Amino acid sequence: MYSEGRWPLKYYISMPIPSRHALVLNHVAFEDIGTLEAPLRQRGFTIQTVDVATARFPLPQSESCDLLVVMGGPIGVYDRVEYPFLDAEIACIAARLAARRPILGICLGAQLIAAALGARVYPGTHGAEIGWSPIQSPSHQPAPPPWFAPLLTPGVSVLHWHGDTFDLPPGAIHIAHTDQYENQAFTIDNIALGLQFHPEVTDIGLENWYIGHACELHHAGISPVSLRSAAQQHAPTLEAAAARFWSLWLDSIL
Repeated sequence: MYSEGRWPLKYYISMPIPSRHALVLNHVAFEDIGTLEAPLRQRGFTIQTVDVATARFPLPQSESCDLLVVMGGPIGVYDRVEYPFLDAEIACIAARLAARRPILGICLGAQLIAAALGARVYPGTHGAEIGWSPIQSPSHQPAPPPWFAPLLTPGVSVLHWHGDTFDLPPGAIHIAHTDQYENQAFTIDNIALGLQFHPEVTDIGLENWYIGHACELHHAGISPVSLRSAAQQHAPTLEAAAARFWSLWLDSIL
């Protein structure tokens, strides 16, 4: 019999270690979480990926999970007649935001968060932004959160791959822009993070993008050869900066 509320050592050894749950909403399989996966695994996350085009909404786990990640894709928020699942996905995101649970949106994911908060999402008026370039901190705003600093380090370029843009959602803090498009990143109460650019990509992973987005690249007159060359130059630096960024950001929200 064990006194003082103590249990034998073998009990503690056999106890399962509680895990966290990340739910990833995917629009196309090759636009995956990339460099975000390792930091999540290191923090004990199990990762569940859902294909939203064929998912059965509502998704109960979208509110109960520890982190909801909404990925990019080649469609627009305003394409709801052609892709009716978008209405259900936006409602899912809105419920998550109302519950004030951590959510990350990348590219289309950021636009969907903006739409769920009532902001306008629309085709950009400065053409498609596809390629590698740095992001900058807005001069008219307070300094970005410390966890964002690795992506603003001189010498770091990120991948841009979008034609749409959005208005800043109500209550959002603007934390990044480029010369071509103003709203590149925003955060809301350290709960929601929207990134128009792609910090998650890897050099090898982008090989799938060049195939999956072949028609878009052809119509835009952009060569996969030039994109591959730029990725070989910039991706290793981004991967190192992204690893620091993901770790700092995850530690700030968990």
